Amino acid sequence: MIDVVVLFFLLGVFARLVGSDLRLPEALYETLSIYLLLAIGLKGGLELSRQPLGALAPQIAACMALGFAIPFLLYPALRALRLGALDAAAVAAHYGSVSVVTFAVAIAALARAGIEHESHAALWVAVMEAPGIVAGILIARWVQRRSATAAAPAAGGWGALAHDVLFGKSVLLLAGGLLIGAVAGDAGVAPIEAVFVTPFKGVLALFLLELGLVAGARLAEVRRFGAAVLAVGLVAPPLLALLGGFTAVLLGLTTGGVAIVATLAASASYIAAPTAMRVAVPQANAALSITAALGITFPFNIVIGIPLYIELARAWT
Repeated sequence: MIDVVVLFFLLGVFARLVGSDLRLPEALYETLSIYLLLAIGLKGGLELSRQPLGALAPQIAACMALGFAIPFLLYPALRALRLGALDAAAVAAHYGSVSVVTFAVAIAALARAGIEHESHAALWVAVMEAPGIVAGILIARWVQRRSATAAAPAAGGWGALAHDVLFGKSVLLLAGGLLIGAVAGDAGVAPIEAVFVTPFKGVLALFLLELGLVAGARLAEVRRFGAAVLAVGLVAPPLLALLGGFTAVLLGLTTGGVAIVATLAASASYIAAPTAMRVAVPQANAALSITAALGITFPFNIVIGIPLYIELARAWT
């Protein structure tokens, strides 16, 4: 049976397709996103407080390398689909980064299936978010240097871009939650557990309802971009999941850990990456990237992909 939070997402898609006037206030959407990022970070930080960070170094390095490599692997395939060079770089950056909400749905699916996973999995999300964006920006800069007619780089240069990537809302809240959880420990977080731990799945359900509304509105744009965006949104996730799952197996992770890393590799960012790429590569078509990431890949992953990645993990472990 489909997890209840996925049903909330499907309700949002249905509401948009039938032209319902259902809306969530924009301020509530922002509040929910901040809550989820902090809650996921806190949970990972609590687990970090219980074990030495040095033992996790190989996992951290592997996850960062995976996120950095994905855009370079995707870029030639995107160019073969006849996407423009800067558009291909921007789309590749979205898929090199990760979706925190997809991670949360995967955690819920594993819990429902009774499959254990590494308790510090939120750390993988935090370290995978930025490297893919950096790789996408590097590809775009390489393209611009090769083009004699390329527009000038975004104002502010690399310093401003680094600030936006490393101190944007998503990375800052995740990393901040990790640090707070690691420093405070179980005793320090106990007073706020009723706010950040117990209600987590209910808040996730509300957030997915809103994302369903947004994704439903994006479906109309798929026709405008044609077969290329469908190919990216539907074919790339399973292939990237294989790469992520294989990496996790090499690291010796549990079945749940393999499923989570596969899910992260298959996911695409629609919060951090759009913001960073809008600053770094304003010439790229932002609608194309967000349609692929949020309109196609996100629904595919939470409805079909995550169950597939869990079965992949079971087969490989």
